[in-house]
Amino acid sequence: MGYGKKDDFDHGGVVLGAYLYRSYGLKDIRLLKSHGGRYWSLYGAYPLQGGYELRPGYEGVASSADGILWSRASDNPILSVYQQDCGEWEKDCIYQPWLVEHEGQFYNFYNAANGSVEQMGAAFSGDLITWRRHSNNPVIPHGPKASYNEQFSSDGKVYRDGDHWVMFFFGVGREGAHIMAAYSYDLLEWTVDPEPLYKSGGHPGGLDEKYAHKISLVYYKPSDTFYMFYNAVGIKGRGIGLITSRPLR
Repeated sequence: MGYGKKDDFDHGGVVLGAYLYRSYGLKDIRLLKSHGGRYWSLYGAYPLQGGYELRPGYEGVASSADGILWSRASDNPILSVYQQDCGEWEKDCIYQPWLVEHEGQFYNFYNAANGSVEQMGAAFSGDLITWRRHSNNPVIPHGPKASYNEQFSSDGKVYRDGDHWVMFFFGVGREGAHIMAAYSYDLLEWTVDPEPLYKSGGHPGGLDEKYAHKISLVYYKPSDTFYMFYNAVGIKGRGIGLITSRPLR
C-alpha cells in the first residue's frame, strides 16, 4: 500500500497492520477474515513527509482482494484530531490502531497524544467505515506518578484468553519503556497490572537497556510456548528482541 497524494491525510506515511482476523484467541493462528468479499485493515497515517510520525496523525481503513495489495476503503480518515468528538487527551496526534471484532461489532483500540503524554482509547463501528469514539475514553490512561506507565500507555494488542480479554501494551515511566498488560471482561473496563511483564534493561547484554516495547505475539503449539518479539533499544541501537514463556533449548 503506497502513500496518499500530496495534501492527503496519508501522504507522509502508512502503517498497515491492524488486520481483521478470523479469531482473536490468544493461541489461535492469525488468519485474515473476509468481510463483504474483501480483507480489511485499519492503519496509522501521517500527512507530512520528512520524518517518523510527524504530527498530526490520523487513522484510515484499507481493504484488499488478496491480502497482498491494499488500497483505501474510504478517502476520509476514520479518526482525526479535527473531528468534533476528538477528546482533549488526543488533541495533538492519533497514532496506531488495533482492530477486534466481537459479537457483530468492531472495536478500534488506539493510542493518542496530548503534549508528551500518550494514552489509549476505543472507538466502535458496525461497518468498518464509520467510527464513533467511546464516551469514557481513554480506556487505559497513563499511570500515576512513579508508575511504569506514568507518561505513556501505548500500542495495545488485544486477544481473547478464556473468559476474558488481555491487552499487551507498553508503558513509559521510571526512565524506561516496559511491556505491560491489562485485563477486561467487556473490552471497555480495563484493569492494568502495575507490574510489567518485562522491564527494559532485562537483557544481560544491554540490548534493551533503554526501551522494551511494541510487541508482536506468536504461539507455537508443539512446545506450548509463546514467543513475544519486541522493539529493543539499547547498546546496539534499535532492533528486535525476543522473550518466551518457556526457556528455549
